[in-house]
Amino acid sequence: MEIIKYILLGILQGFTEPLPISSSGHLVLIENLLNIGTLTDVNFEIVVNFGSFLAILFIFWKDILKLIKAFFGYIFNKKKRNEYQKDFKYCMLIIIGSIPVGIAGVLFKDVFDGFSSNMTLLGIAFMITAFLLFLVKNSKGKKDDYDITYKDAILIGLLQVIALMPGISRSGTVLVGCLLCGLSRKSSLKYTFMLYFPVSVASMGLGVLDMVEAGNIQSLLLPYGLGLLAATIVTYLSYQWLSSLVQKGRLWKFSIYCLCLGLFVLFYFR
Repeated sequence: MEIIKYILLGILQGFTEPLPISSSGHLVLIENLLNIGTLTDVNFEIVVNFGSFLAILFIFWKDILKLIKAFFGYIFNKKKRNEYQKDFKYCMLIIIGSIPVGIAGVLFKDVFDGFSSNMTLLGIAFMITAFLLFLVKNSKGKKDDYDITYKDAILIGLLQVIALMPGISRSGTVLVGCLLCGLSRKSSLKYTFMLYFPVSVASMGLGVLDMVEAGNIQSLLLPYGLGLLAATIVTYLSYQWLSSLVQKGRLWKFSIYCLCLGLFVLFYFR
């Protein structure tokens, strides 16, 4: 029965991670609804986040390899700088867009972690996500990947900071920021998940250190492994669904869901 719980939480993480509905907010909600303590040491959350990371990496591995090649090619191969210039700039846009949330995460980590126990704030956060998604329900930008400016990256990066609060979706806020900056739906989706990688790697790196210090990993290898596998598979499928909805301009459906969920949390935990 304990193993089933880990698998179900892995499925929940995998389903909600790509979607603009806050995976962390859903994990906090489920933990409080069912009164389970699986995530209190954040170890399992790190494991299933890694599963989602693997799925997104699998989806974008060609883009990642191309950007890595361009980044180092631009720096070390002066003869081909013109060839790598556009992709090198895109790499810089990813770095710049990740700086605000990196700084906020280091400086205010304890503050944001403290929000997890406040269900009123969680309900409000879901409703903020709903409002942000509703803002861009009709957005049809025309900018492609290489039209993103450094100003766009800074604004999107600043908007991503508020997603450190459980209940406010990271993918949702970045998608909103991209669409408000005039990016096309396709380019918005790509940049959203390019920004996912630096944040995910950094959070997992810090989390692994905590897991090693905890010293109880071996006894949880099987349930953690099954949870990771579930999160990986479901994240991949969930992303495909999100991609289809974004291209069709149907983000507003998630707005309705987050609004209803926020109201439920506020009334249920009052």
